[in-house]
Amino acid sequence: MAHNPLVSIVVPAHNAEATLARALDCLLDQEIVDWEAIIVDDASTDRTPAIIAGYVEHDARFRTLSSCACSAAGARNSGISTARGRWLMFLDADDWVDASFLAKMLAALKTALDAVAAYCGSRRVMPDGELTPSTISTEVAIQPFETFARRCAIRTHALLVDRETIVELGGFDVSLHTCEDWDLWQRLARLGKNWVMVDEPLAFYRISPNALSRNSSQMLADAEIVIARGFSPDPRVKHPASAHANGAIEANGRTASVALAWFALWHAASDCGSGSRSIIPQSLRALPAGRKWAREAVKVVFDGLMAGSLSVPAQLAARWDRFGGALTELIVELGKVWGDPATACRVQFQLEQMLLDFDDLAEPRRLTQTLGIRVDARNPTLLELPEGIDQTYACLMMDGRIEARLQFGALGTVTRRHWIELIQNVVPAERLVDSAGRLAGRSPVPQQGDGADTSNMIAAEAWLSTAERGSDRDSHFGKLAQLAAEARDLVQSSAEPAQPPAAPRRARPRHNKDRTSFWNGYFATEDPWNYGSLYEQEKYQRQLEILLAGPIGRALELACAEGHFTRQLAPRVGRLTATDISAVAVERARARCSDQPNVEFGVLDFMADTLPGEMDLIFCSEVLYYLDDLAELQRFAKKIVEALAPGGSFISAHAFVLRDNVERTGFDWNTFGAQAISETLAATEGLVLEQSIQTELYRIDRFRRLSPDDVATEPMIDHVPIRAPIEIGVARNIVWGGARALRRDVARSERRQRIPVLMYHSVAAEGPAALARFRLTPAAFASQMAWLRANGFHAIGSQQLEGSIANRQPFVGRPVLITFDDGFQNFADHAWPTLRANDLTAEVFLVTDLVGESAQWDADSGPPTQLMDAGTVRRLAGEGAFFGSHLATHRAIDGLSTSDLAAELLRSRMFVERWTGRPTTAFAAPFSVTDRRLGRLAKECGYRIGFGGRHGPADLDCDPIDLPRIEIRGDRSLDDFVAIVEAVLE
Repeated sequence: MAHNPLVSIVVPAHNAEATLARALDCLLDQEIVDWEAIIVDDASTDRTPAIIAGYVEHDARFRTLSSCACSAAGARNSGISTARGRWLMFLDADDWVDASFLAKMLAALKTALDAVAAYCGSRRVMPDGELTPSTISTEVAIQPFETFARRCAIRTHALLVDRETIVELGGFDVSLHTCEDWDLWQRLARLGKNWVMVDEPLAFYRISPNALSRNSSQMLADAEIVIARGFSPDPRVKHPASAHANGAIEANGRTASVALAWFALWHAASDCGSGSRSIIPQSLRALPAGRKWAREAVKVVFDGLMAGSLSVPAQLAARWDRFGGALTELIVELGKVWGDPATACRVQFQLEQMLLDFDDLAEPRRLTQTLGIRVDARNPTLLELPEGIDQTYACLMMDGRIEARLQFGALGTVTRRHWIELIQNVVPAERLVDSAGRLAGRSPVPQQGDGADTSNMIAAEAWLSTAERGSDRDSHFGKLAQLAAEARDLVQSSAEPAQPPAAPRRARPRHNKDRTSFWNGYFATEDPWNYGSLYEQEKYQRQLEILLAGPIGRALELACAEGHFTRQLAPRVGRLTATDISAVAVERARARCSDQPNVEFGVLDFMADTLPGEMDLIFCSEVLYYLDDLAELQRFAKKIVEALAPGGSFISAHAFVLRDNVERTGFDWNTFGAQAISETLAATEGLVLEQSIQTELYRIDRFRRLSPDDVATEPMIDHVPIRAPIEIGVARNIVWGGARALRRDVARSERRQRIPVLMYHSVAAEGPAALARFRLTPAAFASQMAWLRANGFHAIGSQQLEGSIANRQPFVGRPVLITFDDGFQNFADHAWPTLRANDLTAEVFLVTDLVGESAQWDADSGPPTQLMDAGTVRRLAGEGAFFGSHLATHRAIDGLSTSDLAAELLRSRMFVERWTGRPTTAFAAPFSVTDRRLGRLAKECGYRIGFGGRHGPADLDCDPIDLPRIEIRGDRSLDDFVAIVEAVLE
């Protein structure tokens, strides 16, 4: 009985005398020997039959067939009909595979016994023998049918397939002139069986000027048929997987017409490369529009260009003159199809950058918008930019090799000084130090010893003044200065008034041994605690409620402050003595109560001075926190007992403080609070607690001095709600529900190398469904901020972050930088009150040309969200919010010309400074999109801090002008938020 080989290899050959031997030799080189090769001579008229005969004669594993199909599909089907192997491979006569191909593919199939195919990576081989980079479609292993419904993701000879399955599917469709392999793989994938991937480039595909795949019109015609089949039922597949029975899923823009448009774009780029210059706009109209598809378009165009021009990546820039004009026309046409010239500009920039990334720039390369050159890093010379060039791409050369690559936006002539400033940032200083003298055109800088600092190239050019830097109006810096002047004129002519510089906050007086000075410092500004607030007045009312019924003779008020409570207490007592340590406060109290004849005032330090005795009532509220320690509180309690008449009452009102009990709601003050005060008083001999009114934030206690015959009874405890609104000045010190960590504790114990920089957009209850990811509900945001507060986080600004990075100073405690993009009005309505209530702040990046209008960039998703106006920005800046630039128009920067980008950076920064009255040094890139120009240009426009598209925590090694952030999504839970932030702490 004849042995059936493990693998059958079908090799169609038509007039293949130049390449066939190479293809067959690769089979002889295989590490696996259990194979057969069926060579199908498809009506060849050259030496192909003789070559086949030679291989058949010398190795019985080769068999031959004759065919008159005159097509690869028909010839392959003939081979399939006589194949005996478990697995099939299809090898064209001009291709080959690596010697390990069969071994590795079969090994992969053994790991997945239910697999119907195995595939590997491939490389193109150009006519000159050069190889393109390896490519492999990882998505085939994940969702093979959805992939093949849209494109042919695998080379014909880069896979092994199950022979019996291929026979059941009917083999290749001979009605197709091209794309027949794609059609078969699509049918095979529709069965829903596994495909396994071998992530190595084991297949080599020779590309030639006469290849049928370069016939774009035929390829498009056949591709349209194959794609249409992929998006509908296919009766040729008798037992499809149920998920694929009706074709591919049309979702998220992944439709048949879109798939065909991507295929058309590839061939349009290929045609540009081959010089045919065919642009068919209607074939591209289904391409998905928008910024996010630009990168995909660049990849497709780049790959098509390689195939069409028969070039590997390193050759493309040098051959730009052959196809650059046609390719630029294609990209312009793309912009028209999308209705978005900026996205076309983005594609052009990115494509030119990709080409130059592969080039050594042995000769200058002038592309459409980018000039690629080599520059002597030790002796740069002035560069006059050709008309129309917007970017410069330079290979910095040292010792005959490329030391670094540099890409930057150029507004005008690149002067020698400009080159030096650019070079010093990308070439290691030690590589340049020996050439500092040559840079300056004179002898090297004298050294002062082994430890001398020679790292700064600017020192070698010190004779070039700042004024000289921009003195040439045609230079880059000269043109930048002109743009700055235009922006300044525009801002100054704005109808919006300028915000004066923010007044420095009055420093809180330091607590020292001189208590009189300390309290006079507090009362230097009238009403330091907003005594008239509804919250304070409600507290006063409850203090009056706890008074005993009946007449009260002599009363003493300690720490009467400015007399707000004194005035309410006076009518309830016979004679009231109101005292305070601050003479300033006493005089204000005297004036406030001038119509109360039963009140006398005096300056009194209740710890240092003797208290008047035989008092029926003593009040002392909201001041005992300031005693040095509990021992001093105990001494105070004894003085109270001595000052009260037997049966007299002592009333105090104090807030709960976290230091007493970190697990319950309390004020985050570094002192003891109501719990410790009440316990100390209750433990004082001669005092007994009679009644307590307790809220979540404070307690009001009435103690009685015991008479000799008194018997203490259980106190009456009343729990009451707080009905009055709590003002920000109070709320920002409260941690509701208790804390897991206190700021002061972590500040003492924790130092870290990185911090979370949180990125938010919108805080609103409702909005377009398409923007749900970018929108948190007010409740969700409040929960996140409360968690930060309860876990000891404090908010910093971007300038503090930049300072820590610049000085490499570890972050103290648990800092967090909270940022908001866009400047929505809902930040002012919902986010800012929540932030202030949690003693946090944030930095908002404004779209300055649209301040007071709406977010038109989101109009396709629903009604645009309202943006803050300049007055709101001014108010919030005065309350402690920080603001930066989100540029002027919210256009993605990689679609802007260098001139437009510089103008937006300058104009936006100046407007923010006008509205806030503070220097603005931070920006965030719209859509988190950056390019290689942005960082340097931003610095030149006055920025020091920038946030781009990188995700993750910021650390001390970050570039301050390209800082990462962590996006906080609206479709995630509080647990997700906690996990993200806690991961940064690890």
